[in-house]
Amino acid sequence: MSHPNLRTLIDAAQLILEEIAKHPDFKALDYQPDLTIVDAQTALSYLKCELESNQKSGVASESSV
Repeated sequence: MSHPNLRTLIDAAQLILEEIAKHPDFKALDYQPDLTIVDAQTALSYLKCELESNQKSGVASESSV
């Protein structure tokens, strides 16, 4: 079974979180969790940076061999 590209999944998750945050039903909730949508967006940003860093390291390692 083939898995979708991880960067594509991260981008999709970020888009979905943005849509949830803007949704009128979400805004109408008096929802105050310990972790917020912004926390989730930040976690995805860190994940994306880590992925990009690892990919660059992999390319650098391959070209030095």
